[in-house]
Amino acid sequence: MKITDQRTEQLKSMEAAPPRTDGKTVSTQNRAMSEDRAGGAHRIRPYPRRLYRMEQSKPGLSGHGGKHYALAKRGFDIGVCLVAAPLVLPVVLMCVVAVGSSSPGPIFFRQKRTGQGGRSFEMLKFRSMVADAELQKAALKESKGISGPDFKLEQDPRITRVGSLMRKTSLDELPQLWNVFKGDMSLVGPRPTSFGIETYQRWHAERLEVKPGLTGLWQISARGDLDFDYRVRLDISYVRQRSLLLDLWILLRTAPCVIAQRGAY
Repeated sequence: MKITDQRTEQLKSMEAAPPRTDGKTVSTQNRAMSEDRAGGAHRIRPYPRRLYRMEQSKPGLSGHGGKHYALAKRGFDIGVCLVAAPLVLPVVLMCVVAVGSSSPGPIFFRQKRTGQGGRSFEMLKFRSMVADAELQKAALKESKGISGPDFKLEQDPRITRVGSLMRKTSLDELPQLWNVFKGDMSLVGPRPTSFGIETYQRWHAERLEVKPGLTGLWQISARGDLDFDYRVRLDISYVRQRSLLLDLWILLRTAPCVIAQRGAY
């Protein structure tokens, strides 16, 4: 892509600027960087053409054009959590028993994650690894020669037998319905990262303009089989094209992907 002299100077000035760590993002700068670094993320059409045309014919469904989108999305999140609570409770109890009996350590894994605007929150999961997994993370990353800020291994020695089953079926994510109900997360959005905004490249930060989600575009694309930069490109595509139709489409695609277990580990 041809970049004008003015754009080049703009990018140089942003690269020279120190990264923001105060939990705020600057949309204009993020998008300027993303246009040149995201490898065409803004041109990714995340869902079928017929749905795209339907959305264009009804601007009120658009994430940017529909002024009631955020309110409708929040209402939908709360409604789904309330309806799902009694249905998933027996599964949650079975997971509690399975995790508690499989290995020593807490039932729940609590971790600070980076959410909307770079703000951190405590995310809940069922523990799927040994109790000291976080202490082993740096050494494991070095031994595998992994350079990215985030990684998933198909054969991770820290995962317990019960944890492996829960990860493949995404049962370990069930406690995050509480995060959705509280408003830290949404049902659909970019996955929250385990590292802070200071680790992000500037063009990555556009993904922080929305709440993180239980599922998103990269979960229905290949789950754990994508590198971090490509996940960010999908996240940016979602941020720019988000809508109620897109959210519903992602939710409907999530169940078959979980059942197929493609890229799940």
